Amino acid sequence: WVLARALELLEDLPEPRRRELTEHIDLADDEPARWEEVSHRLHLPFHDGVISQFDGYGDLAELDWADYRERYGDIRRLDRILEAEGDTVNRYKASKQADVLMLGYLFSPPELRSLVQRLGYRLDERTWTATVDHYLHRTSHGSTLSGLVHGWILARARRAAAWSFVQEALRGDIADLQGGTTGEGIHLGAMAGTLDLVQRGLTGLETRGGALRLDPVPLPELSSYGFAIRYHGHWGVRLRLRSGLLEIAVPDSDRSPIDIRLRDRAVPVRSGETARLVLPD
Repeated sequence: WVLARALELLEDLPEPRRRELTEHIDLADDEPARWEEVSHRLHLPFHDGVISQFDGYGDLAELDWADYRERYGDIRRLDRILEAEGDTVNRYKASKQADVLMLGYLFSPPELRSLVQRLGYRLDERTWTATVDHYLHRTSHGSTLSGLVHGWILARARRAAAWSFVQEALRGDIADLQGGTTGEGIHLGAMAGTLDLVQRGLTGLETRGGALRLDPVPLPELSSYGFAIRYHGHWGVRLRLRSGLLEIAVPDSDRSPIDIRLRDRAVPVRSGETARLVLPD
């Protein structure tokens, strides 16, 4: 992704600025071509039809998760439990927090499919869903960031299960879910991430291709919620979601209309206007 964005930047810059930049960072003439080559040839391992955490992951042993939950209850710190038994988590298909699934946090489904395709692989919806299920069942969530990332991923996968992870992320420090770590300091990354999850994750908000893209997740637990953003010079663009309805209010200014993209349509909203859009099922 980084290499592709760097190549796009060089392509988009006016020639004088591009030349100034390449001279400033001492960019060799053959480096962009090398970036292009590498961006198509990185290795992505798979096993059993899902993305592997690393080569050889598929050969690791399966952990009896039900047995450990029955014996210990809270197994967020599975690594410590196994160490106390003279074992190591490194022998098992087990993760403390999101690893492979960070891909679904960093990139929307269309972006992720495009990146994987650039590498010469195919990532259809079935493969990604299987990957999410595989790691969701093999993660102990021994980090306050884990619930946050999984909530985001499940929101993008259009699953109501996202809400339980959102709540866990919100309760991280309030309930000291990690069992004593809050006393050493609050989990500021997770706290900030919960706000970002509501603003971008649950709304499916992206800025891509000159448009403001939205693909909200229907969550019956929330009757409505809203917030304001700054976008393309428009200060205080207000978004509010209710059941099946998205409201977008653009403040009055001399700025160009905002191009809103939903899954099923494109809608321009001019300054001073409020659009009320019925969301697809």
